[in-house]
Amino acid sequence: MKKILFVCHGNICRSPMAEFVMKKLVAETGLEDQFEIASAATSTEELGNSVYPPAKRKLAEHGISCEGKRARQLTRKDYDYYDLLIGMDSYNIRNMERMCGGDPENKIHMLLDYTNRPGDVADPWYTGNFDATWRDCMEGCKALLNTEM
Repeated sequence: MKKILFVCHGNICRSPMAEFVMKKLVAETGLEDQFEIASAATSTEELGNSVYPPAKRKLAEHGISCEGKRARQLTRKDYDYYDLLIGMDSYNIRNMERMCGGDPENKIHMLLDYTNRPGDVADPWYTGNFDATWRDCMEGCKALLNTEM
């Protein structure tokens, strides 16, 4: 089983969007029993909070429910448990490496590094542009899934 953890700053916008997009893509290919997918935050700011309402609405527009998802923080144990820890931007990557004590097994990557346009996933918390975040998550998750299949 391939275990993937998506990570952003608060775990209420980008990483849960990527988590639930990836779950949908995996389900559409009939590979649910081959993947475990979750998400987490590098900060403590949103712990226990549900997915940010505009992110939840964007997922719902595409028939995706994220009901019951609550923000949680990345732990050092996650590094041992998950096969891949996928950050949404370079700031997240730096924090993930610090929190995990480095990346000796090369498990930490940025989502868009799997695409032909590497870089940061658009952050809707600041821009309000959930369409751009949706596009980045969908493109990144499709490319990641193709890499992992």
